Amino acid sequence: MATESAPGAVEVICPACDSAGARAVPEVCAEQTARSGGLADRLARSPEVSSRSDSRLHFAEGMLMAGVGVVLAYEGFVGHKPLYTAGGTLLAVLVFIGTVFVVRNEARERAHVAAGTPHADALWRSAYYCAGCASVFCPGGTPWQGRLTPEQFKKLVWTEAGYGQQLEERFADVELPPGVPAGPGGSPDHA
Repeated sequence: MATESAPGAVEVICPACDSAGARAVPEVCAEQTARSGGLADRLARSPEVSSRSDSRLHFAEGMLMAGVGVVLAYEGFVGHKPLYTAGGTLLAVLVFIGTVFVVRNEARERAHVAAGTPHADALWRSAYYCAGCASVFCPGGTPWQGRLTPEQFKKLVWTEAGYGQQLEERFADVELPPGVPAGPGGSPDHA
């Protein structure tokens, strides 16, 4: 699969079209053309999740809106306006509960992605992409043999890492070739 062209340099040969120049998937995904053309999304290692700073921002926004509800309730209480008091209290409570729910779900998603990262990395970093035939393969046939389309590759990586539930609907009909491990721990036919 690999041929030496110069001292220290190794070219990877695509098993499907025998062309040289297949490149590592992480290298392909880092290019701007792959990001703008959608290839990086089709070869994504994991789902995108909100960062901790995004969660802090969401919490601050939620608390600010809940504060508006508290001020509204206070003004209603002081001014003897029961509608303001009830509405402000209801607004503050609903916004507070919604904010906690959103921030907690974002933290869960981050933890879920972090837990699957070692499994995803094992497949994603060892894969190569051939632009000539638009296929993904592993030189030497490990951790899987044969070539996959970018969609099959994404389904393989995400299911292996435990992110299969987060795949978009367009991947529901994507079938993996027989013999390719497709589930947490590499169990075949799990996807």
